[in-house]
Amino acid sequence: VYTGARFGLFDMFMEKARDPSFDAVPGFAKKALCGISAGGIAAVAGTPADLALIRMQSDSLLPEAQRRNYRGVVHALSTIARTEGATRLFKGASTTAARAMATNFGSLAFNAQAKETLGDMGASPTVQVFGGALIAGFASSFFSLPMDFVKTQIQKMRAAPATGKMPFSGPLDCAVQQVRQGGITRLWSGFPTYYMRMAPHAMIALVLQDKIKGMWSAAGL
Repeated sequence: VYTGARFGLFDMFMEKARDPSFDAVPGFAKKALCGISAGGIAAVAGTPADLALIRMQSDSLLPEAQRRNYRGVVHALSTIARTEGATRLFKGASTTAARAMATNFGSLAFNAQAKETLGDMGASPTVQVFGGALIAGFASSFFSLPMDFVKTQIQKMRAAPATGKMPFSGPLDCAVQQVRQGGITRLWSGFPTYYMRMAPHAMIALVLQDKIKGMWSAAGL
């Protein structure tokens, strides 16, 4: 849901941005706005599935008495809706959307700008595709890690057994507490590992998207 939606929406928004009425807006600003908007909308749509995944992954790490014992994604979603309310399926939607907006700002906007810049410098189409993907992979990882870190903390938090109080009142409170505990760099904790996970995915997705779009164009679609 999320990946297909973000790519599709970005292309739709970029097509709209080519309208002469937007000529006064700087090129990178248009790319950034399109990437941020596509990421935010796609992320909200995918939040329930993302929440179920986080819950299921963290469940196995809890003591047996505290586990939710979800049997699968459908069971997790139905259980959350039944016991916590349907709106709870969108718990962490703001942080999920913020992370997606940062990710797509780094990947889609930087990829489009890098390809355009490399093209203006006379680079071959192949260099444009792979160079743009390489730059976008780093930018995507750098801008999205703080959001991902906070999102994960929010989605896996549980109330203290003794007081029933949640450790964080919201995403901003979570970010503030993390910075107080370890400084601003705490939000980039584990960046090398995160980069090794995120960058290849971003680069492969962007390269494949470019190839697929080329195939569609060649087929007249």
